[in-house]
Amino acid sequence: MRHSTGRHRRTRTLSLAAAVAVASGAGGVYLGLSDGGAEAASATVTVSTAAQLESAVKNASAGTTIQVRGGTYTPSATLKSTANGTGSARITLQAYGSEKVRIDGSKLPEGSWLAGIYGDYWTVQNLTFQNSPAQGFVATSSVGGVFKNLVTADNGDSGFTLRGDGTTGNLVQNLDSHGNYDPAGHGQNADGIAVKFGSGTGNRITGARLFNNSDDGLDLWQFSSPVTVEHTWAFGNGRNRWGDSAFEGNGNGFKLGGGGASVAHVVNDNAAWDNTLHGFTENSNTGAIALNRNTAYANAETGFYFATGKARAARNLAVGNKKGLSELGASTVSAANNWDGGVATPSLRSTDATTVYGARKADGSLPATAFLTTGSTTIGATMN
Repeated sequence: MRHSTGRHRRTRTLSLAAAVAVASGAGGVYLGLSDGGAEAASATVTVSTAAQLESAVKNASAGTTIQVRGGTYTPSATLKSTANGTGSARITLQAYGSEKVRIDGSKLPEGSWLAGIYGDYWTVQNLTFQNSPAQGFVATSSVGGVFKNLVTADNGDSGFTLRGDGTTGNLVQNLDSHGNYDPAGHGQNADGIAVKFGSGTGNRITGARLFNNSDDGLDLWQFSSPVTVEHTWAFGNGRNRWGDSAFEGNGNGFKLGGGGASVAHVVNDNAAWDNTLHGFTENSNTGAIALNRNTAYANAETGFYFATGKARAARNLAVGNKKGLSELGASTVSAANNWDGGVATPSLRSTDATTVYGARKADGSLPATAFLTTGSTTIGATMN
């Protein structure tokens, strides 16, 4: 895979106009903004047009809540903000109530991201970002972000990205990221979720479904601090679904490094299946990656590929991967996995993946499924 690096400088909130009026579809709500160093008072703005949405994101300040009415929005420019919330006055961008909101990038200029956040303490939830010419949603050098119950689909590069130094304490929860494909790179860059080109501790991904992307499900390329990944499924990645005669997508389920970073990511209770390369791979990361109770099933290469680093693998399950259960180097610590001596391989209750595409539960968590479950309390992913 080829990647392009870039410098990302943290931009702090600048002075804003004294007040910006944003008319809403519900009678008009006015958002007061700070015009100096003082924090703005909490304010809620409800938007119902793309222009209102662009303005509200651009002019948000600490304490702002932006509520987006149901429908499809096609902004003319990247939704971008350099504003910072605080731990006690977050900036929130969310759907209005239970209404369904799709933010669609099909009218953006070539190469544009659909959304770019360059600030701290944002909550973004219950929204779909789709059809961007490039990345769907990107948070750069963000601290304390909560990105929850999002869909990033059919974008022209990775669906969801965390990047930049100072990327610290972010939570990505219950993300669905699928169908992302970069035609300019013939599929070699578009991952479901990418945490790359940066550093910062305390970042966690949980409850994601990363599927049918042109490159990898998860990519941690050149991110030099540990990331925790749990209860996440990566499947069907790397297949040429776009009729690209020069297709170059990789197709790992979980790509846990690369580009020279040596870092001990934590990877617990995840599943990878039907990917065109490995289920789980260090991708040249020599750090002590911890892998516990993961399942790799029916991937085209190896279930677990950790041939050069110091990974620590325990209680993982590999079944039906075409080029073997695992490939481990001399420095890998392996115990109680089903490829280790004396460890039985439990039977899978189901190999029918139909239910994994089902609707999420009311709280946004993964759908109930028997797929790849075993009933074991000691080995393999729990699939929840």
